[in-house]
This record gives sequence, C-alpha cells and structure tokens, in this order.
Amino acid sequence: MHSINMTNKERVIKALTGKKVDRPPVFVNLTPQTARKLSDHLGMPYEEPLDSLLSTRISHMDLLTSLGNDCVGISACAPYGHPTRKREDGLIVNEWGMVFQNIGLYSEFAEFPLENAATAADIENYPFPDPNAVGRYDEAKKTVEKYGKEFAVVGDIETSFWETSWYLVGLEKLMMDMMLETPYVEPLFDRVMEINLEIGRNLIRLGADIIWAGDDFGSQHGMLLDPVTWRKYFKPRIKYMFEEWRRVNPGIKIAWHTCGSVIPIIDDFIEIGLDLLNPMQPLAADMDAENVKRVVNDRMMYFGGIDIQDLLPHGPVEKIKAEVKRIAGIYGMHGGYLLAPAHNIQDDTPVEHILAFFEAVKALSE
Repeated sequence: MHSINMTNKERVIKALTGKKVDRPPVFVNLTPQTARKLSDHLGMPYEEPLDSLLSTRISHMDLLTSLGNDCVGISACAPYGHPTRKREDGLIVNEWGMVFQNIGLYSEFAEFPLENAATAADIENYPFPDPNAVGRYDEAKKTVEKYGKEFAVVGDIETSFWETSWYLVGLEKLMMDMMLETPYVEPLFDRVMEINLEIGRNLIRLGADIIWAGDDFGSQHGMLLDPVTWRKYFKPRIKYMFEEWRRVNPGIKIAWHTCGSVIPIIDDFIEIGLDLLNPMQPLAADMDAENVKRVVNDRMMYFGGIDIQDLLPHGPVEKIKAEVKRIAGIYGMHGGYLLAPAHNIQDDTPVEHILAFFEAVKALSE
C-alpha cells in the first residue's frame, strides 16, 4: 500500500516532473452520448457540451472529476455574437465558416468554405476568427476558477493548423495542393497557426498546466503524409509554437495529439521538445505499448494508450482491469505517464466498462 497523499493536481504535476506518485494521473474524455448515458446511470444532471470546435475535451467536467479524472480541460469557445448556428437548410455553421451535417454520433463536413482557394490573396481576404474576441475564454475562466486549485488544467488546441486547414479546404484538395506547392497553402497554415498559437498563449495565461496541441498525421496503417513532406510543412511550425508557448511559461508541459501510426516522426517530436506523446493508439500499426516504449525509451512522457476500438467497448471487465494495469506498468506506474483512453470514449462502450476502467485506475494505488 502506497502512503503518498496528494491532490489530483499535485499527482499530475509530480508525475510529469519526474517525482514519485501513488498511481498514474488520469484524463478521460467522452462523447456527449456517452456522457448522457453515464449521467443517467449515476443520477447526475447531464451537462450540455460547450460551444467549441473541441467540445468533447472540455465538457462534462463535473461528471468526469466525480469519476476520478485528475485533470480538467479548457479551450477557446465561440465568442459573443458568433455562436455555432443551424441554417434554414438544417446544416450547421460555426464561426470559421465550416459547414456540417449532423448524422448522429458526430457531425460530418458538408461544405468547405475555402474549397476554391488558389492564391495567398484568398487567405488574406478570408474572415478568420479573432483569437482574442470578447467572450472566447469565459468558459475557460469558469473552469479554472471552479477546478484549478484541485485539478490540473489542460489547455486544448488539438487542431493546431493541419486539421483546421483541411476543415476549411477539404482534405483531398489540401493534400494535392501541398504536393503542387499551390500558393495559398503556406499562408493558410501560417494564418491558422497564428490563431491557435495565440489561443495557446491565452490558455497558459489563464492557468493551464499542460498545453495539449495536435493534428492527426497517422492512419490505422501508417503516416497520412510521408515524413519528408511532414518535415517540410509541419515540423518547423510545430517547433515555433512550442518555443512561443514556453516564452509565456518556460515550465509549461506540452502534449501533442496525433492519431494513428506515427513511428517515423517520433524522433522529430523529441528533437523539437515535446513533453507528452498522445494518444498512442494501440491498435494502429506498431503503436502497441511495448513498441512505443522501445522507440521513445523514456526520452519523453506518455499520454493515452488505452484502447477504445476493441478493449473498452467489448471488455470483458476483467480484461479491461488487467489491461489498464499492464499498460500502466509499461508506460510508468509511478511517474512519466498520463493515463487515458486513446480517444473520447464512444457510445458503443457500456457503462459498466467505463466504471471498470476508473476502478482499475484507483486500484493502481493499492
């Protein structure tokens, strides 16, 4: 039995600064459907998602902290006067001009507002959101005031510039235009990056202990882009973002989210100063815990690693508990690991499996 007594926030800070903790800190996120199901089961009021491109990472915090989360999430939300709205045709439009169709569990893209972009002028003339717009951080401030003393605060910017850019242009067009070096591509990346860079600065100033940036560069089977292209467009910009955030707080811990198999660029992330690799999607090619641990070799810390594709939906409970213990043993039972599912827990996961996950985390301190 470990006798280390600490608050949730202390557990996170110590685990990520090389000090011994009783168990790995945990940070779980849920889809709204899953949150509603859990809230009903536990007899808790359902908390509506916040109006943000990253709502799943910053919503349902009463529910999640009551279950055992050591962290809470904050991000930029829609400012005053620019809420996400439904058009007369039923499609959903956010402040970026992105257009979605609600298909149930998620909203899918229906229109891309920059699908005809060709020149730098097309980017200069586009009405991008103001990262400092009035009201953008009101919800973040409320979360910090309510939870910030007891829980670690994670500032989320998980679509830092690659994903946000293709949300505006369309994925196929953007990938083609990157290969063709179409003139609008780099101005678009820079414009979106500067917006999210400023959002990150603001979240750090509000009290974020961790900045969780990201863009998905991997698929289930390998990289979406070859490493040479990635190093041309993305590595220098990510390095710049890390440096700028550390100007605001030299002690800030930086996590990067990229789904899929990304083994070829892990050394690059280590080189530019990443603290936490996320989500270590265990069923993606070569991203099992043993291989990630071998490749990283504790040159940075780990964040994620618990499978949501098969383990959490299908269990059984005994397997979930055993796997949580096994993965924590590989990545860092008493430091260097922020334990989490490899993405939002989906609606295909039974309540008893989610509760078993949290029970398994608590048992790690015994």
